Amino acid sequence: MKKKPQKTYPRLTHPLVRDDDGQLRRASWDEALDRAAAGFRQAREQHGPDAFAMLSCARATNEMNYVAQKFTRVVMGTNNVDSCNRTCHAPSVAGLSAVFGSGGGTSSYEEVDHTDLIVMWGSNARFAHPIFFQHVLKGIRNGARMYAVDPRRTSTAEWAESWLGLNVGTDIPLAHAVGREIIHAGLVNRAFVERATTGFEEYAALVEPWTLTAAEKVTGVPAAAIRELAHAYATAERAQLCWTLGITEHHNGTDNVRALINLSLLTGQVGRYGAGVQPLRGQNNVQGGGDMGAIPNRLPGFQDILDPVARTKFERTWDAVIQPRYGMTLTEMFEAMESRDLRAVYCIGENPAQSEADSEQAVRRLKSLDHLVVQDIFLTKTAEMADVVLPATAAWAETEGTTTNSERRVQRVRAALVPPGEAREDIDILCAMAERLGHDGWKFADSEAVWNELRSLSPDHFGMTYDRLDEHAGLQWPCPDVDTLPSSFLHARLWETDPVKRGTPAAFGLVQHDPPVDLTDEEYPLRLTTGRRLDSYNTGVQSGSFASPLRRGEYIELCPEDAAAYGVEADEEVRISSRRGSVTAPVWIDPGLRPGLAFMTMHFPDEVDTNQLTIEANCPIAGTAEFKASAIRIEKLVPAWT
Repeated sequence: MKKKPQKTYPRLTHPLVRDDDGQLRRASWDEALDRAAAGFRQAREQHGPDAFAMLSCARATNEMNYVAQKFTRVVMGTNNVDSCNRTCHAPSVAGLSAVFGSGGGTSSYEEVDHTDLIVMWGSNARFAHPIFFQHVLKGIRNGARMYAVDPRRTSTAEWAESWLGLNVGTDIPLAHAVGREIIHAGLVNRAFVERATTGFEEYAALVEPWTLTAAEKVTGVPAAAIRELAHAYATAERAQLCWTLGITEHHNGTDNVRALINLSLLTGQVGRYGAGVQPLRGQNNVQGGGDMGAIPNRLPGFQDILDPVARTKFERTWDAVIQPRYGMTLTEMFEAMESRDLRAVYCIGENPAQSEADSEQAVRRLKSLDHLVVQDIFLTKTAEMADVVLPATAAWAETEGTTTNSERRVQRVRAALVPPGEAREDIDILCAMAERLGHDGWKFADSEAVWNELRSLSPDHFGMTYDRLDEHAGLQWPCPDVDTLPSSFLHARLWETDPVKRGTPAAFGLVQHDPPVDLTDEEYPLRLTTGRRLDSYNTGVQSGSFASPLRRGEYIELCPEDAAAYGVEADEEVRISSRRGSVTAPVWIDPGLRPGLAFMTMHFPDEVDTNQLTIEANCPIAGTAEFKASAIRIEKLVPAWT
């Protein structure tokens, strides 16, 4: 079968504006900025500040994200700022914050090299996080045992001592069964639980019905395998529990995260070197974007907007009034487009037209906006819909600044290339936009000046000067002073015997099993789950521009048994349908899948738009959609000549 070539997107080198004929044309920077600012001003004046929203960029620098959220709050007067963090790891941030008061992973990568047990839960890190997976391999070579919990027998699972192939959406029953087994086997770290946690008795009662046998019936994981994992995790001297989107991209993603954190509290596998919980972030600065306040409920340094003391500090520095209420999440922004409460969007480095669940609905909502400005390095599908398109610099190669990775490590990035054409640095564009909206003097000497303003407001970052970041090849937050180096792990306080030093105890999460929203039935009998491949990145806009010997385009992956049952062969084109839409794709046969389970990616939306199939069933706490669980059917295509 001859496959269609992957669409490539041109690098933006000049501003573009849309004329009355509906076409984008080249414009000067002054015309484009004037047009963009006028649309924002009109939305604010006619409909109020909350008619505006900012989508900030998880691939841009910390400094850009800081300025973007400041622009939203100071210039536009709203807290409606968010990013693709909402699409992936917002449940991790919500769950970790609820338990520990901090939304970052608790350990460093180096600790994985030296731990005794690694649990990869809902994570094909070998493909999705290959740098982190090198640390997993080091840990295994140093004697660590690794367990993989995943519906698919992935490339990561091939390295595991045991693979627990659970049914999609049954993570909570499995976690509860592990917890119950730990309790009944007498393996609870009683001293830690009594001293550092709350809610244990309620938790024990909650998990009591989830016997090994009951969990096997719901999850599909053999009782013996559940028992083995429970005993291995509880008896390990140090264990790392890691997860990715297999946990978070569910309608109850935050509850899934809480269920995993419960296991670390039960066993004391947190707050020590080599023992912790680690959500693996999928983009170079998705952690940093949230840390910089590019989320609707937190100011920079993860300070709550509802805290009047924190708000007053920022208001004095910014000489502005900050709304004392949370803004819209990305999910709520799209709902507000539908209701017409949201009229103007400033989208920096994001491609929601292709990355959102139920993509046809997402495109329709974006088209309903009065004013859409896209600032990016490529003319993406979202940019093709914009009223104004602004060419920016590539954060990883053409910009000075910093980024923050999954282990909370802030690192410097430096400009190595001259940007093409008339492309301008993101912060420069934002400041020019602010001036056109009546905020004169919005200028920063350089990225370090932006960083120093952030440091003055965020205690977690105060000790991270550019010089210290250079000297130590990056530093992890919290880093509150310039004289000491931060710890590689968080929450050692929980082990303090002094209750004052120990601080707020960590609470067990009392969460219930809630199956996927999109149920399988006779009409849609297959469970579709989605994920990433090693050769491609997100919606393929960046990775599609270069060749890879690993890249084979989009397929629907089926197990041999399902392929035989449907009478389809490898490379045969089939129709895949859900309750929201249909696409066609060739078949790939993967023996790592179990009967009833299919797999696709979002890397090739111009050729196969997988998100036409996915469901916008959102986590009520974090707003993340259930990308991981759609009900589908497949049909053989009737040849055109019949």
